[in-house]
Amino acid sequence: MSSNDSKQRVVSGMRPTGRLHLGHLHGVVANWVRLQHEYECFFFVADYHALTTNYENSASVEAYTFETVVDWLAAGVNPGAATMFVQNRVPEHAELHLMLSMITPLPWLERVPTYKDQQTKLQDRDLATYGFLGYPLLQAADILIYRAGWVPVGADQVAHVELTREVARRFNHIYGREPGFEEQSEAAIKKMGKKAARLYVDLRKAYLETGDTEALERARALLAEQQNLSIGDTERLFGYLEGSGRIILPEPEALLTEQAKMPGLDGEKMSKSYNNTIEMREAPESVEQKIRTMQTDPARVRRTDPGDPARCPVYDLHKVYSDPDVLTWAAEGCRSAGIGCIDCKQPLADRVKAECETMRQRAKQFEEDPDLVLTIIQEGSEKARNVARETLEDVKDAIGLSH
Repeated sequence: MSSNDSKQRVVSGMRPTGRLHLGHLHGVVANWVRLQHEYECFFFVADYHALTTNYENSASVEAYTFETVVDWLAAGVNPGAATMFVQNRVPEHAELHLMLSMITPLPWLERVPTYKDQQTKLQDRDLATYGFLGYPLLQAADILIYRAGWVPVGADQVAHVELTREVARRFNHIYGREPGFEEQSEAAIKKMGKKAARLYVDLRKAYLETGDTEALERARALLAEQQNLSIGDTERLFGYLEGSGRIILPEPEALLTEQAKMPGLDGEKMSKSYNNTIEMREAPESVEQKIRTMQTDPARVRRTDPGDPARCPVYDLHKVYSDPDVLTWAAEGCRSAGIGCIDCKQPLADRVKAECETMRQRAKQFEEDPDLVLTIIQEGSEKARNVARETLEDVKDAIGLSH
């Protein structure tokens, strides 16, 4: 797979923590549903990662894995359009992680923002383990094993993608300098034909001598158009462009997704930690009860008291679900005390129930036939492993471990 082809591939994963809630849906999974029609997508249940902060409680991981996949299917992730699999079913993740750990400087892991942040937040957990320190490198292996060009993340996860880029760059620098690299690159240029070869040389010179990034992009596009180069020659010339070696592990880029804060039932971010969630497949009577008992503006003690929508968690949830007319009605009715809080909550409850009901109906066949889910996982894991195995063979060959 060439560096250019990797731009068509997306990889993303999610820890199995039980049934997913609406924060997961609107923050991550709905975006996956869109991406599966635009890219070659690999979505995995990160069961190894579930152990990094909760290794003592591993008994539920298998059941949670099943529920996670059912929720993805219920949300509209299609096994015919995207590859869904379980991380531990593809041991190449762990093997690449081991090899990358040999070349990754310790300070790179210690400076990842979430390392110290989670140590502060999760003081009740044992985080003094290599697994916790190394989990960003396992994430890097998760991405690089598929040579993915894009990783959909929120702004708070960009640092993890940047670490992945640095690790790939370091690996390519150490192991991409095959014997005779310069000579093989010059020979590959000649295969492009006189006109294309001359243009490539000029663009490479412009980038290396003046840092002209536009010239770099033009040269990459030129390489992508070449029909008479092998994948090996193409990768050499991608690396030669930047003065480095052959590109074995392409550097991925963050595909920034809009992740508006999904308000929970108490106005805080929706999270299981806060016990303020509505599950994606929540029963209608439970949705109704949860929304009817939601906190509202504390200033509205009596029905006739005017309120402030900006201080009301119900209005925050309206902003996710309601159209402009309903938003205006809710805001004006609150400020004027023209409607009561129960009146305001009802159209919101109806919208949320309708969304959950759609997913409950989609999930029904999978809940009734668990073997169908297991087949999807098995087939997806086999497909993912075929891709991962190819990358690992190239990595071992570059290191000198292919016997």
